[in-house]
Amino acid sequence: MEVELASAAAEVDFSLFALFWAADWVVKSVMIGLLVASVWSWAIIVDKTMLYDRSRREMNRFEKNFWSGQSLEELYQQLNDTDTRGMASVFVAAMKEWKRSHEQGASSYLGVQQRLDKVLDLTIGRESDKLESRLTFLATVGSASPFVGLFGTVWGIMNSFQSIAASKSTNLAVVAPGIAEALFATALGLLAAIPAVIAYNKLSSDANKLNGRLEGFADEFSSILTRQLESRGQ
Repeated sequence: MEVELASAAAEVDFSLFALFWAADWVVKSVMIGLLVASVWSWAIIVDKTMLYDRSRREMNRFEKNFWSGQSLEELYQQLNDTDTRGMASVFVAAMKEWKRSHEQGASSYLGVQQRLDKVLDLTIGRESDKLESRLTFLATVGSASPFVGLFGTVWGIMNSFQSIAASKSTNLAVVAPGIAEALFATALGLLAAIPAVIAYNKLSSDANKLNGRLEGFADEFSSILTRQLESRGQ
């Protein structure tokens, strides 16, 4: 009897491709969905990692130029006609509002300060949205993929019990394929979820640090502009 079970198990192909093609259409749909989610998650992870590295380098370069002693007007003229991001965008937006208020002879110091603060907040909000976009997809994949995989597992086990009932046999060759397919769905769920959760935590922390640098620069630059307004009698 043990020899028969061993030979029956040996005849079953347990390769990943064989398990996929032998699976029920519901389990196949679960597997395909999890694979697509995993691939898309990795695409986001790579894209965001490159974006954050580039953003850090651009912020470092901008801060070096900003604190180099170069006049604000010269720096503004250099950046005004270029495609700016991060701190440079915050700087250009604030300078435009400051120059507009100064050229129009704004008489209210508080009004100018409020407009500057609003422009800075809006610009930081737009830059933060760019940094944090699609991170929610990683969070969704990380939280939902194990349950999607579990659904495929439950469905595959149900099919295994149905096969047992239909064949009226508990032979390993009858039970093993369905169980293997079910466990494969669980494995794919974890394969999609684990990197997504780890990457979401890491990338969210990086995004918060970059946003903190933007907010810190905005506060410093707002102080510089308002001091200049005070010195001009605004």
